[in-house]
Amino acid sequence: MLVTERETEQGLLVTVCDSDVLGETFEEGEFSLTVTEEFYGGEERDEPAVADSLARADIANIVGTQAVALAIDEGVIDEANVLEIGETRHAQLLRMY
Repeated sequence: MLVTERETEQGLLVTVCDSDVLGETFEEGEFSLTVTEEFYGGEERDEPAVADSLARADIANIVGTQAVALAIDEGVIDEANVLEIGETRHAQLLRMY
């Protein structure tokens, strides 16, 4: 999985995507999601490292079946809040303190 971490005014923004969805566009009804290199391109990391990044995230954008499954398994995302967009899955996290 590819991971980026960026400090923002709102806190740590983490993006995670399955490596094979980078550069792809997915559509479902009125929804369209393009997994751009600019936003999602990052370092290849193993599951423990991805889980660590997600645990520290204040905001996260997660794309791909493997990435979303990991976020659910780690308790970061509730499966009821996952969107199916075309042939992939997408979830967002916003922690409010």
